[in-house]
Amino acid sequence: MQFSTLLILKSVPMKLSIPILILSLIQLFIFGAYAAEKKVVFVAGPKSHGFFAHEHAAGCMLLADHLEAANLGIKTVVVTDGGYPKDPSVFDDAAAVVVACDGGVRHLLNQNLKEFDAVMRRGVGLACIHYGVETTKGPAGDHFLKWIGGYFEPYWSVNPVWNAQFKLLPQHPISQGVQPFEMQDEWYYHMRFREATSAIGTITPVLSALPPENTMKRLKPGVESHPHHGNPNVAEAVLKRKEAQHVAWAYQRGADYNYGRGFGFTGAHFHENWASLDARRLVLNAIAWIAKVDVPDGGMPSREVTLDDLLKNQDFPKPEIWKNEQQVLNKISQFRKK
Repeated sequence: MQFSTLLILKSVPMKLSIPILILSLIQLFIFGAYAAEKKVVFVAGPKSHGFFAHEHAAGCMLLADHLEAANLGIKTVVVTDGGYPKDPSVFDDAAAVVVACDGGVRHLLNQNLKEFDAVMRRGVGLACIHYGVETTKGPAGDHFLKWIGGYFEPYWSVNPVWNAQFKLLPQHPISQGVQPFEMQDEWYYHMRFREATSAIGTITPVLSALPPENTMKRLKPGVESHPHHGNPNVAEAVLKRKEAQHVAWAYQRGADYNYGRGFGFTGAHFHENWASLDARRLVLNAIAWIAKVDVPDGGMPSREVTLDDLLKNQDFPKPEIWKNEQQVLNKISQFRKK
C-alpha cells in the first residue's frame, strides 16, 4: 500500500499530493488498527450454584462488554455451549482464552487436554477464573502448571470464604490503575504452583494476603485432611509459618509454549464483586496482558457497574423474595467506583 501511494504521488501535481498523502496515512492508520485487533474467547461453563453465585456466563459477558468498550483493539467472543466449545475452530485466531466454569473432575478442559494444549503451544494466553482454576491432580493438573503456572489441587489447596486485604500490589501491567482493596469472597489459596525457572516460565504473585486463622477451622473433629477444607500442609503454611497466600497470579511461559501468558484469579464466587472497580480492572488488565495488548498506565478503562448491570444474563431467575438483596447493595456501595 505504501509503495503504490508513492507511485501515485509521483504522477500528480504537488498541490494534490499533500491531500492524497494525508488520506493515505489515515487509511494506513485505520487498516493498521484493524490488523492489530486481538480476539479474546470467553468459555463459560454450565449453570452452577444458583442465583448470583458462580455466574459463569453473566460474568464473562460483563467482562467482554467492558473489554470492547475500552476501545483498545480487543474483540470478544463468548461461548456458552455449556462446556468445551462445540466448534473448537473458535480458537483458531484467538490471542487469549478466558475460562469460567466449575472445576475439579467437571472442568471443561479435562477431556480436551491434548487438543487445547496445541492451542496453548501457539502462544495463546489463558486466564482461569474462580472454580475454573481447580482441576484434578495428574495429567490435567500438569497441563495447568504449564498453561497458567498453578492450580487448585485437592488435598493441598483450600476454598474458604474470607475478607482478604490486599495492601501491596506488584509493579506489573496487571496492577496498573488498581488501588489496594479488600473484599469478602471465596478466595482459594495454597495453590499448587509450578517450580518455575527461567527456562520454563516465571510466576508473579498479583494478589496476596495472609488468611485469618478461622479459615483453617472447617475440618470436622478427627478429620486431618479434606479435598477443600484443610490439610496439614496448608495449616503449617498459614498457622505456623504465617505465609501470605497468593490468590491471583500471572505466568509468563517459556519457549516451549511460544512465550504465551497465563493468569489465575481465585475470586468471583459472588457475582456482585464484579462491581468493584479494583477487582474488575485487575482482571480486565490481566486479560489484555495475556492477549499481549498494552495495558494503559491507568489501567483498562471501565465504567461503573450497577446492580442492574449485574442482573443481566443470569443463569437463574431473580427470586421473588431475594433475601440477600440489601446485603448485596450494601456491599456494592462500599466498592470504589471510579
